[in-house]
Amino acid sequence: MPYTYILECADGSYYTGSTWNLEKRLWEHQNRLGANYTAKRLPVKLVYAEECDRIDQAFYREKQIQGWSRKKKQALIVGAWDQLADLSACQNDSHFRFNQQE
Repeated sequence: MPYTYILECADGSYYTGSTWNLEKRLWEHQNRLGANYTAKRLPVKLVYAEECDRIDQAFYREKQIQGWSRKKKQALIVGAWDQLADLSACQNDSHFRFNQQE
């Protein structure tokens, strides 16, 4: 089964990826054979993984999560599903002012 996963790096940052073989890919990350990003931030810890039916779905989900804010990724990691929609809303000041005028 393909997977989408999130790693927490030693510096506290998150890395999101997708793979056919999660165990092998984690080993590669820990042994500097994974992404350059994680190779510079070892050790890494698996904090989230989800199975997908097809690899293209796993890749799509990877790209989706990569675009999320840190807070939204943290909500996913801890399973706070009810917070995901609220964390999707634009939080910048100009968007907030625009919506208040409607």
